[in-house]
Amino acid sequence: MNEKTGDAAVGRRRKIGRTALEVTALSLGTAPLGGLYHELSEEAAMATVDAAWQSGIRFFDTAPHYGHTKAEHRLGNALRRYPRADYVLSTKVGRRFVPRVHPYDGSEGWANPLPFEAIYDYSYDGILRSFEDSQQRLGIVDIDIVLIHDIGRVTHGEKNAFYWRQLTDDGGFRALDELRQTRGVKAVGLGVNEGAAIREAMAEFDIDCALLAGRYTLLEQAVLDDLLPECEKREVSILLGGAFNSGILARGLDAGAEGDLKFNYGDAPAAIVEQVGKLERVCREHGVALSSAALQFPYAHKVIATVLMGARSAHEVVENAASFAEPLPAALWDALRASQLLHPDAPVPR
Repeated sequence: MNEKTGDAAVGRRRKIGRTALEVTALSLGTAPLGGLYHELSEEAAMATVDAAWQSGIRFFDTAPHYGHTKAEHRLGNALRRYPRADYVLSTKVGRRFVPRVHPYDGSEGWANPLPFEAIYDYSYDGILRSFEDSQQRLGIVDIDIVLIHDIGRVTHGEKNAFYWRQLTDDGGFRALDELRQTRGVKAVGLGVNEGAAIREAMAEFDIDCALLAGRYTLLEQAVLDDLLPECEKREVSILLGGAFNSGILARGLDAGAEGDLKFNYGDAPAAIVEQVGKLERVCREHGVALSSAALQFPYAHKVIATVLMGARSAHEVVENAASFAEPLPAALWDALRASQLLHPDAPVPR
């Protein structure tokens, strides 16, 4: 990667909704800093953030959920060494963490999380307390973006209606607005894995943005039919997480030798493996790494303000930044569309 070209591509900026806040095209998600799937040392976590900074990334997203508060501690430790005015920081609310009383069973995928467990709480008091707890863990008062984490039927099932009422009737949305109006927060929204929750929130409350993980990728583009047009109409920005769909688009099928074919936080089903194989073949015919196409594809849509990448080492950050900046041939996108591997209305990088 040409350093100047790479920094320019990574550091391009788009505004968040109707706010004055701008974020870099590529950004760092910190679930790996919390030990998602693999334990990470303090030194590796620090080096990962430093590599992101050196690559031109200036937007960092975290959450109390990641490593049961571990990622917030680690990100704060790393970022406090940099000028506060030079980066954008987001975290999430909706879970309060208390000392663990139930054994951790590993089902959430965290390797060696801190000894705390979550209490879901989307109420007015719960959101304000979660925000203040995050300020203390980060050691940073000024948090730019606050997102309601994991509201939705996929996460909560039959309990979702109860938690939704905490937002609408018990003041959760009111707390978000208070953070935006009086506590220095510049943008508010959702951090979820399902588009339906974002549509429902937009109908109830004036959000600025939403972090959507895994629903607009080379493997999934159904949100082009409903969510993205509605976001464009309402001037709501999408912070696109999960561009690799939990990993399978990062290394492709070669990762299978390591037993690492992950899709949406679980083992990849056969149909997805087959689809990835087709994508890989087209990319290979055009001399393009699958990871480059996966990272660059979502940013072609003007509603996507940033593409959040997860990385668990400085090497992965540098590799992903190079993938994001690499010029790709127009013929690649034409071939993917001709093979019916892209939604007919999907914009592509040119």
